[in-house]
Amino acid sequence: MRATPVLGRAIRRLALTTKQAGKDYYKGTGTGSMGRHTKWGTYILDVTKMRTYVVPDLRNFELSPFVDRNIEPKRDNFSHTEKGPVDGLELIKQWKAAGGIR
Repeated sequence: MRATPVLGRAIRRLALTTKQAGKDYYKGTGTGSMGRHTKWGTYILDVTKMRTYVVPDLRNFELSPFVDRNIEPKRDNFSHTEKGPVDGLELIKQWKAAGGIR
């Protein structure tokens, strides 16, 4: 079986993948460099190559965060165990109570 000529032309226009090319084809990630290496082994950052992100002014921002900032963190109590929070048997009991293997 052969691919139709129309399909063959469409395949030629697609980008080459690493699976289609030879063993020396390395595509990379397209990130580029942020500077250059010196002959002494250090790296010098180039400000013109660095990415800059435009952020809007957030001084009068009206939206609130998804998580309430006033929630107290939950403190676990391990006073009923022998070894405290590192007791493996207590962990297995909690796991079974939460629906682990019975």
